[in-house]
Amino acid sequence: MNIEVKIPSAGESITSGVLSIWHKKNGERVSRDELLFTLETDKVSQEVTAADSGILHTKVAEGEEVKIGQVVAEIDPVAEGAATPALTPAPVIEAPKAPAPVATPPPAAKAPAPAPKPTEASPVTSDSRATRKKLSPLRRKIATQLVMAQQTAAILTTFNECDMSAVMALRKELQEDFSKKHGVKLGFMSFFIKAVVDALQAIPSINSRIDGDELITNNAFDIGVAVGTERGLIVPVLKDCEKLSFAEIETSLAGFAVKAREGRISLEDLSGGVFTISNGGVYGSLLSTPILNPPQSGILGMHKIQERAVVVNGQIVARPMMYLALSYDHRVVDGKEAVTFLVRVKDCLENPARLLLGA
Repeated sequence: MNIEVKIPSAGESITSGVLSIWHKKNGERVSRDELLFTLETDKVSQEVTAADSGILHTKVAEGEEVKIGQVVAEIDPVAEGAATPALTPAPVIEAPKAPAPVATPPPAAKAPAPAPKPTEASPVTSDSRATRKKLSPLRRKIATQLVMAQQTAAILTTFNECDMSAVMALRKELQEDFSKKHGVKLGFMSFFIKAVVDALQAIPSINSRIDGDELITNNAFDIGVAVGTERGLIVPVLKDCEKLSFAEIETSLAGFAVKAREGRISLEDLSGGVFTISNGGVYGSLLSTPILNPPQSGILGMHKIQERAVVVNGQIVARPMMYLALSYDHRVVDGKEAVTFLVRVKDCLENPARLLLGA
């Protein structure tokens, strides 16, 4: 009886992917636990291995989009057994006493060597000013996901700005002791994660999502942090952030960074987020409107810290300012709630001692 090869579950909210590479071809023999194919989703690549040994019969081609649970191949264990002949002793052949001379054909009798086949290059436009190539499977999935987010949610963005003076001063004061004690630097992201958790606890509607005709309110505070990699954007998730210390957050973030560089991010690392933070400021972005990460109802955009002239107590002074952008699903979140959420984040960042003390 043939063994079905199905597309495995790829994490919460993922319903399809792209079968990017068959590592074993149709008709080839495979062994148990041998790598069969790579599945690309909008979040991560997943390598799928054989559940048993046999002859592989594929049903879909490389590059095709496949659904979770879809049968993409079968393994025939009977054919594999029949294809393996019984071993018999090899006959003993007595070596000749002297090697026979080998005649060398005259040059004219030698067949000319076949010319090497030209390698297939990416198609180029006629004027050679542009190169055309197919999108990678991951990039195709990201594109599909982003368009789907725009088409299935009523996305609205609200803005505010934050004076980062207090956070920067506190980091400078604590950095040396923090690094010595915990082995990681105290970054900005841990302050933002803690501020977002505080605001989500105060405004539960942003920690909600629509599922059909039902509204689901999350009681967990699992925050996704968007990370750019060479292959595309991924969003690892820190679980139970309300229970984590600043040191635990920074250690987890450092671990995700190493995994992302080495291509070791797992599906478990990417699943379960209720809210996302995206930091375009590391690339120099001054202002942007982030797109939701479905099925979440909110995403916070951080941006570049830039000294600007602001009025403080009637005086014009230069302060390190950051624009904040909150995109949200207006089907779930009212404008008043969104603005209140963003003001709460701003207040937490401008008074960071409250976050450290849990006040």
